[in-house]
Amino acid sequence: MLGVSGVSESRLLSVRRIVVGLILAVVGLSLVANRWTFDVLVLVLGTLMLWELNALCEIKGQPLEYPVAIGGVVSYIVLAWFDLLHKWEGVLLAAVTIASFWIGMYGDQKGYFARTAYTVLAVLYIGKLLTYFIFIRSVPQTGIWWTYDVVVLIALTDIGAMAVGSLIGRHQLTKISPKKTIEGSVGALLIVSAVGAAAALWFPQLQLQWWQGLILGLTTSIAAQAGDLAESALKRDAGVKDTGQIIQGHGGVLDRFDSYLFGGMAYFGTLHIIGVMTVPPQ
Repeated sequence: MLGVSGVSESRLLSVRRIVVGLILAVVGLSLVANRWTFDVLVLVLGTLMLWELNALCEIKGQPLEYPVAIGGVVSYIVLAWFDLLHKWEGVLLAAVTIASFWIGMYGDQKGYFARTAYTVLAVLYIGKLLTYFIFIRSVPQTGIWWTYDVVVLIALTDIGAMAVGSLIGRHQLTKISPKKTIEGSVGALLIVSAVGAAAALWFPQLQLQWWQGLILGLTTSIAAQAGDLAESALKRDAGVKDTGQIIQGHGGVLDRFDSYLFGGMAYFGTLHIIGVMTVPPQ
């Protein structure tokens, strides 16, 4: 069991993480106002996350075919910028797959299959999933408000789970991430669902009914937590605590934004399911 000093240190770390998380959310929200600054932010985050993911793969002894991976991630995001991904995604994915297999033949033969598979997965995990934020932001009129909404919902998922878990958490959620609790997870779901419904009522710019906002909050929070756990599994597999040390109190960029990868995809998909966005970006 933790002593008094251990509990105090843990709570201090949680407070620090919450404060840093709020600061990052404010900075991110300020960049949403202009579509191009937001798109550049997504690109920068994507390249940093890929760098950290490659470091995890190196620890496992199977680094990515990095030139192929970075080219794939950047291409995904840039094609989404110019509304061309729906036309060229098949070609891009085929090119990434073929290039991974081809270039991999010039490296060590041991681990060849793993390197190529990791490379393709990395491009999809980071490049593909980040494009959903580009798509959301590019929707005329409501896109900017939906982007504000999804960023806030995901940020509140992280903050809510941490805050509730540190206060009343008693039961471990999963062995993958021992500090996460069932109470924190459920608390985050309730908070974010309520905030989603309230945002729909208070901000007519979202053009959502309260129940649509509630569903968006629920699905986004579930996906955000799943994204966090998936990244925790990657770190546990590599035997490391953090993917980097760029962000004070949060570790690496991938540590901080892992929940956004799944959360943005879920928000985008839910917009279609609830019937407020029926036509894909062109």
